[in-house]
Amino acid sequence: MPFYVKNALRVVKKMNRDETIHISVMADEVIEGFAPLSLKVFYEGTVGGGGHARRILASHPETEIYIGCDKDPHALEVAEKILSPWRHKVILIQGDFADLDHHLQDRGIDQVEGFFLT
Repeated sequence: MPFYVKNALRVVKKMNRDETIHISVMADEVIEGFAPLSLKVFYEGTVGGGGHARRILASHPETEIYIGCDKDPHALEVAEKILSPWRHKVILIQGDFADLDHHLQDRGIDQVEGFFLT
């Protein structure tokens, strides 16, 4: 059994029934892919529980605006807690990433340097 499955099972065993968990996959690869870039404005189309966002924000202190979108209001609540150290940079939107144009236009943003969708 791969190590990440073992770790996930260990975490799940410690959880209460009312809790949910999302384990970000390929987080190291995502960070590596964005490493050479300067990410002033970033848009994540499915922010989920904020796992990738946390890693990207920690790796890119130059980020001024991080927009995280998700349809799931519970996921956004989790992301808000996880991303609280960057609350001054993070904008969370309940909606569909298909409305990306509107999300950016409503905030006066005409371009992003990074985009992620899982």
